[in-house]
Amino acid sequence: MDRRTFLTAGTIAGAGVTLGARHAAAAAAAAQDAAAHTVPAGARFERTPREKARIGFIGTGLRGREHLRLISLRDDTLIPAICDIDAGAIAASQKLLADAGRPDAEVYTGGEYAWQDMIARDDLDGVIIATPWLWHTRMAVGVMKAGKYAGVEVSAANTLEECWDLVNAYETTGMPCMIMENVCYRRDVMAILQMVRAGLFGELLFLECGYQHDLREVKFNNGRQPYGGGVEFGEKGFSEAKWRTWHSVHRNGDIYPTHGIGPVGVYLDINRGNRFTAMSSVATKARGLHKYIVDQAGSDHPNASVRFKLGDMVTSTIQTQQGETIIVKHDTNNPRPYSLGFRVQGTDGLWMDVMDKLHIEGRSPKHQWEDANAWLEKYDHPLWKRFEDRAVGAGHGGMDFFVDHAFVEAIKAGVNTPLDAYDAAAWSAITPLSEMSIAAGGAVQTFPDFTRGRWMTRQPVFSLDDSY
Repeated sequence: MDRRTFLTAGTIAGAGVTLGARHAAAAAAAAQDAAAHTVPAGARFERTPREKARIGFIGTGLRGREHLRLISLRDDTLIPAICDIDAGAIAASQKLLADAGRPDAEVYTGGEYAWQDMIARDDLDGVIIATPWLWHTRMAVGVMKAGKYAGVEVSAANTLEECWDLVNAYETTGMPCMIMENVCYRRDVMAILQMVRAGLFGELLFLECGYQHDLREVKFNNGRQPYGGGVEFGEKGFSEAKWRTWHSVHRNGDIYPTHGIGPVGVYLDINRGNRFTAMSSVATKARGLHKYIVDQAGSDHPNASVRFKLGDMVTSTIQTQQGETIIVKHDTNNPRPYSLGFRVQGTDGLWMDVMDKLHIEGRSPKHQWEDANAWLEKYDHPLWKRFEDRAVGAGHGGMDFFVDHAFVEAIKAGVNTPLDAYDAAAWSAITPLSEMSIAAGGAVQTFPDFTRGRWMTRQPVFSLDDSY
């Protein structure tokens, strides 16, 4: 075992504190296997350019149906099949297709593994996965092994073993896996990317990001919903509390990092000339969800006896190969307005999205903040200029259009997706590494090099023009 594999395996072994000895042993074995990994001859699937992308869907709840809706509005797509275990979600999806003038999709349901039958079809080019988090990796790996493009919702993996599973499946099959991180396409985020690439902030030094979103109502609705249960909300479907709350009970780490780290990773050319090297995390005590339950439902309600492992505020510090540092925050259990908390600091200035302000040395008034809007308009990304009309009405302020557009266009061209399996692995690895660090009292964790050295020669590709 070489030094890199030894360090990686040692780091993964620490996962036993939070994920159990079985997961730790499997993760260590995966790291050893990854170090010696080679691509078997003849194992790679061919990608064929085509005029229309044939897309299937696993998971047609709220998130999955927004993908389905946007794909159904395009004239360069076909939707042969959908899969879900919930009859209500299937019915809502078929209605959505009918409203778009589409024929019914063939349905796969009846069990948790019905998706395996769907991905075996020979009339699918890609599959979008929008299921609960614990299914993401196994489904994405299965889709790649079936010779199809995988589009996987965030986060893409829960453990380091799963991160390596994504990378190994991609390298073995040659089929792309796109992490469907829509915030990378947020309009102001992309304008700042233009400014970063133009050198307006100088050499980047320090960045902040995170997921800061009051999810108390999502996790427990009115505080009275049984933990692990689901409450139906008519056309909106079932609450995420059916599965999302579980993570707050059993895990203590940054369990949802990619909305923040995705754009930051693009700014810093992570996996393409740069990489994450080390990380440490700390967590506060857990108080917010219990207080919410008591305030809403009373101290005698059964939910008041649930004990939460997830600290209310998780703070992680990441180091990079090129000498930048990043602070990532996770805060979902207390009252606060939504914010991803972006800060981009360079030798010539900085941008802070919470303030809608920036400062560029030599251009902004000395020692003063400047309203960012004029700069954001000037550096508006060509993708937004070209497709603004088509993005109107798409979810999350239009950025959902762009992430689906990129997936479809990559399939049609038969090329790699702009966000790939290496990105999915590196961004998602923050979760298990933060769990390990917190369990070890904030100890620094070595970040695996999921590219196996390829980061040194890979070039930036994300949104370099106005195509996708």
